[in-house]
Amino acid sequence: MAAPARVTGDHTRSKHYSSPPSRDGSWTANRPGETIGAAHPSGAALGNQGPDQGYVLKLARRFRDDLVLRPGEHASDVLEGACAVALRRASIYGRAPMGPDLRLALTVWGFLGDADDELVELRRPLFAELHHTTVHYAGARTVADLVPEATLRMSLERVAKDHATGWRGPLGL
Repeated sequence: MAAPARVTGDHTRSKHYSSPPSRDGSWTANRPGETIGAAHPSGAALGNQGPDQGYVLKLARRFRDDLVLRPGEHASDVLEGACAVALRRASIYGRAPMGPDLRLALTVWGFLGDADDELVELRRPLFAELHHTTVHYAGARTVADLVPEATLRMSLERVAKDHATGWRGPLGL
């Protein structure tokens, strides 16, 4: 079998290339996207970073039939807003979204049971048309940011209990 010209005919050598023993200088994170040793950037339109965030879309489909909607509310809008809240919660813990994250989001906003009329009036304009993510990204961020971090850190059972006694508590109102 023929060998390329760069391969020597000396078969006593163990390998044809060896890397230098060291490199001048040390590696540093100097590219614009590097955040090693620093906190993730935060601010308007940056969202909440976390692993495998696209999985929340698959999870959201499981809740479509459980939603209790009032006239003028649409499942696609509700699930988009709930996904934003669920992703925010998952990112607090540095993990991928899970079913309880979505259930918590839907519970806080009263979409898994009979919601108080005042809550419905509050949430209706917030969730309207959210499924148009390219146009209404800021709206989804608003829905996510209205849920206090303290609520996102609670257990699902605690949030459900607090919501049952008064919907304003979990929303920090």
